[in-house]
Amino acid sequence: MGLMVMRDVTIAKSEYVPSEKMITKVQDFQEDEELFRYCTLPEILKYVECFTGPNVMAMHTMLINKPPDSGKKTSRHPLHQDLHYFPFRPSNNIVCAWTAMEHIDRNNGCLVVLPGTHKGSLKPHDYPQWQGAVNIMFHGIQDYDENNTRVHLVMEKGDTVFFHPLLIHGSGRNKTQGFRKAISCHFASANCHYIDVKGTSQENIEKEVVRFANELFKVKQDINLKDVWRFRARLVKGERFNL
Repeated sequence: MGLMVMRDVTIAKSEYVPSEKMITKVQDFQEDEELFRYCTLPEILKYVECFTGPNVMAMHTMLINKPPDSGKKTSRHPLHQDLHYFPFRPSNNIVCAWTAMEHIDRNNGCLVVLPGTHKGSLKPHDYPQWQGAVNIMFHGIQDYDENNTRVHLVMEKGDTVFFHPLLIHGSGRNKTQGFRKAISCHFASANCHYIDVKGTSQENIEKEVVRFANELFKVKQDINLKDVWRFRARLVKGERFNL
C-alpha cells in the first residue's frame, strides 16, 4: 500500500493547483525512505521501546499539514481514540509519537487531550453531528463527559508527545493563514496480535476502510481490516512476528 495524499473536504470540492495548499495529510509514508527516517530516530525509539519492547513495528505514518480553516471548521479533528482504527492488541503495547514541525498553539490547531482517559475502555465512534462538512474517516467519540479536564498541548518545533491509543484527543481548527505541520507514527510491538472486529464498535470503520481500499486499489478478493493493516505495517527494529 503506497503513500496516500489527502485533501481537506472543502479543498477537494474546489478548484485547486497542485501545491502545499492542496495537501492536508500524507499517509502511509513507510515506503518513502526519507520520511521513514523519522520512525527510526534513536531519540524517538528510546521512548517507543518502553511501550513496545525491542521488536518494533511502524503501523501508521502521517505527515500532517493542517490547512487554514475555510470557514466551515473542517480543519478541526473530533475527539477520538486511535484504537478505534486498529484491529490489533494489546493496547498497552501501542504508542503514538507525534512531533511538531513548527510552533503549535491553540491558534493554529494544537492537540487537545483528556488526561487519564487512556485508563478507560474503547468507546463507540462515528461521524460527529457538526454543522458543515467533516473529513473522511474523521470519526469522533459519541459519548464523553464534557466536563472532563482538557489540556491543550502548546509545542515548539521538535517537541514530541507520546501517547496511548486509548487516550481521548483531537485538535481545534486552524485560525491562522499558515499551515500547521507535524509528523507522527503509531508504533506497536511485533508481538501484538490481530483481532476480528466484526460485532464490535469498530465494525463501522472496518466497512468504511475496506470500501475505500476496494475503490482505490480495485481489490478483487474479499479483504478485511486486518489485511489492510498487514499491508501498511513495516518493521523498524528487531524481528517481525505477528503483525
